Amino acid sequence: MAPYHIRKYQESDRQRVLSLFSQGMTEHVPTTFRHILKLPRTLVLLLGGALTLFLVSGSWLLALVADLTLLAALRFFAKYLWTQYVVNSLHTDMSDITKSYFSEHGSCFWVAESEGQVVGTVGARPDEESTLRKEQLQLFRLSVALEHRGQGIAKALVRTVLQFARDEGYSEVVLTTSTLQYSALALYQRMGFQKTDQYSYSKSWALIAVSVVQLTYRLPSAQVSQAPRQRGGP
Repeated sequence: MAPYHIRKYQESDRQRVLSLFSQGMTEHVPTTFRHILKLPRTLVLLLGGALTLFLVSGSWLLALVADLTLLAALRFFAKYLWTQYVVNSLHTDMSDITKSYFSEHGSCFWVAESEGQVVGTVGARPDEESTLRKEQLQLFRLSVALEHRGQGIAKALVRTVLQFARDEGYSEVVLTTSTLQYSALALYQRMGFQKTDQYSYSKSWALIAVSVVQLTYRLPSAQVSQAPRQRGGP
């Protein structure tokens, strides 16, 4: 297990950070595809469609080709969802990390470095709602390279954000993740984050019954805020 340390982002890290983020998101494509296959409507479409086509045409081969085509389309859709999420992110905060996370007080972006290479990332910015900017810090872009997982890097990055929140005087740290990101959900909940909301990110995600989960970590001295919270994506 190679040692690592956490430091603030530098512009020279940009390409590696973007690559790490993109790879981390596309890793969820197989999980999403399997999730889609388990949906009742998908099973009805695959089995019912094939049977109907066979009864109409009398050809099992045609029914098989139709099912294989549908499976390929569903796999493409699963990939499309995550690709679009990455594209959207690269046109928002990830388009200029320095500007997004270092241009105002109370925000920051960190990387975990091991043997001279960036192997993990996390960012934090104040809530965009004006009434919550001094209360809630939002955690973004937590990612760890596949080959460096299991070393406690993700937990260390989250702790870095929590300590930053304490130092800056925030009362809560808020984040969003999807119901498909099982490892991330488990990590956050083990660290004391509690589920505070669940909603659909878009019609496309709702179509496959995937929701966004909002989690909140209330710092020990914090006064619980009842104001509406900013909604984000997976």
